[in-house]
Amino acid sequence: MGYSLCVIGCGTMGIAVLSGVIDSLQSSSRLNGLSLSKWESHTPGTQTPTCIHDTTLPSRFLATCSRIETAERLKGLFSGLGELGQSVEVLAGKNVEAVMSADVVMLCCKPQLAHRILNEPGMKEALDGKLLISILAGVRMSQITEWVGPTTRVVRAMPNTPCKIREGMTVVSTLSPSDSEEADRAIILNIFSSIGRCRFLEEKHFDACTALSGSGPAFACIFLEAMADGGVMMGLPRAEALELAAQTLQGAARMVLGGGIHPAQLKDSVTTPGGCTIAGLLALEDGRVRSTIARGIQIATEKASELGQPTKK
Repeated sequence: MGYSLCVIGCGTMGIAVLSGVIDSLQSSSRLNGLSLSKWESHTPGTQTPTCIHDTTLPSRFLATCSRIETAERLKGLFSGLGELGQSVEVLAGKNVEAVMSADVVMLCCKPQLAHRILNEPGMKEALDGKLLISILAGVRMSQITEWVGPTTRVVRAMPNTPCKIREGMTVVSTLSPSDSEEADRAIILNIFSSIGRCRFLEEKHFDACTALSGSGPAFACIFLEAMADGGVMMGLPRAEALELAAQTLQGAARMVLGGGIHPAQLKDSVTTPGGCTIAGLLALEDGRVRSTIARGIQIATEKASELGQPTKK
């Protein structure tokens, strides 16, 4: 048997992570423990789980929210994910009760609610000896450790919404040396590498990671939409223009990730002398597209550093 995973504050990101993990486990189960051909070892030391009976994989799921109406909506959403999704226990206004029943807790609430939730009566005791994974933007581990007991093992993770379709990017803080370090690492990798790529980095990089991979899907969609608009402007039907743009971006990204090709190399291989690509690239450079995108990451990083922090007066 595996362990019980509880998602506290199951909003957009909580749903994305939980849906992705459930889909991954069900796919593995359907193949009787054989790995899927599309899965890959994303990061050195990262292995995608291949057996649903692995003790480092969750076998029971709990999710909490604040309102009964939201709980009913979540039950309906998870029920559509198959047999395992139908087993998700959704509790409204019962954070402490859910945590008491869990072995691993994932904190997915809004950053400004973290202090109140972790200071609910009985919460500190419920978290004793457990692994607490926070995906809250801007809330430091030092803050969280002040709100929980000394035996609670706190880790930060920053997944993004493509986790829902198992194409996510998750950054996890490096683990502190302890007797449970190896087991905790296995649990974390089995959760996040099953729904995309997983990378361990020091916490000092998390604000930049929040901007780059957390907010990144929104930035990528702006570029994707603009490419499709350009196709429409030149006479392509909207649906086809969007398909061409989306598949083109996906293909380019996979070439970079799968082949170890630097984006500049890929760009140069497409750019022939006097051709249409160099003409289009110069037009983009006229619009300062590179510096604008890079500055967008900079501004988002600065904003991420403010999230979860006390308001300055």
